[in-house]
Order: sequence, then C-alpha cells, then structure tokens
Amino acid sequence: MIRTKYLLLAGAVALVSTSAFAQLPSSKVLTLDVAQAIAQETLAKCRADGYKVTVLVVDGLNAPKAMVRDDGASASTTEVAKMKATATMLYNRPSGPAQPLPAGQTAPPATIPGTINAQGGVPIKVGDVTIGAVAVSGAPGGDKDAACASAALAKLADRLK
Repeated sequence: MIRTKYLLLAGAVALVSTSAFAQLPSSKVLTLDVAQAIAQETLAKCRADGYKVTVLVVDGLNAPKAMVRDDGASASTTEVAKMKATATMLYNRPSGPAQPLPAGQTAPPATIPGTINAQGGVPIKVGDVTIGAVAVSGAPGGDKDAACASAALAKLADRLK
C-alpha cells in the first residue's frame, strides 16, 4: 500500500514538472554569424553610397557582438555608434527624435548619459521581439546612417526568423 502511494506520488510529480517545463517560452538570440553578416552588409551599403562609417551590432543585452570601422571613418564614430545602439536598446525603437522635428529645429540633447538623440540606430527584431540593434555613424546625416542599417536588415530578413 505504501509502495503504491509512493509510485502515484512520483508519477504526479513527474507529470507536473513535465508540464511546467513545457510552458517555458522559447527565445531567439543574435548569433555571431548573423551579427557579422549584418555589420558587413551595412558597411557595404554605406560604401556603395560613398560613406566612411563605423557599424556596431549589439545583442539583446546591449553587449557588442560585431563592429567594423571603415578606412577613413573618424575615431569618434565608434563612440557615437555605441551611444546610438544604447539609445535604440533602451527605448526599443530606432534612435533619434521620436517624431519629425519642425524645419530649422535641432534635436534636443540626450538626457541619459551614454545615449545620443541622433538617427542611425535600428532595432534588430524577430517578429515583435528585439534581439539586438545595429548602429551606424559617419554618413553625412543620421538618416543616411539609418538607411544603411535598414537596407542591411531588409537584405538579411530571411536570417532573422
């Protein structure tokens, strides 16, 4: 009788623990191979447009995954790319002003240290989940930085599923 109770109890525990593990969500991560491909495609697009830039790809924890600085890109572009990536990950949206600014008005300064209120950082998403960001600095305008990043993500969309 006692043995039967233990067997039933063990079976119930195994059933409960199996169903609990089955309910854990799955998650996507940004792999090194995909991060490097994003960095290279972004650089290629900016080069084709005649821009010397730095490209930084970060993972979902805002940790650097891949970075390239083109020949002729100034040293300061590495720090600006880092600030754009941080702003992108912090706000979970493209870096820069949240809405178009009126003509002649400049973007306000960043209020959080380590971020910059400039375009050029774009989230890397799988569905609705942000798994990282790509940030570009060095083109003559943040809109051009963002265009390079967006073009690379569109080209590699099949690898972001």
